[in-house]
Amino acid sequence: MTGARWHKSTRSGSNGGSCVEVADNLPSVVLVRDTKDRDGGTLQFDSAVWQSFVDFAKKH
Repeated sequence: MTGARWHKSTRSGSNGGSCVEVADNLPSVVLVRDTKDRDGGTLQFDSAVWQSFVDFAKKH
């Protein structure tokens, strides 16, 4: 999507491992893609659904 600003976790290493990038700057949507295959497809989530996932992941 046009205007997406991608970032990966600060906990991701610089060794090119299994990382994902997230773009959460767009209204009402969060995009996720594979760092190693940026043209391989993008997952799209509703902002509220993504926040629920992040909250769950932080607890576990």
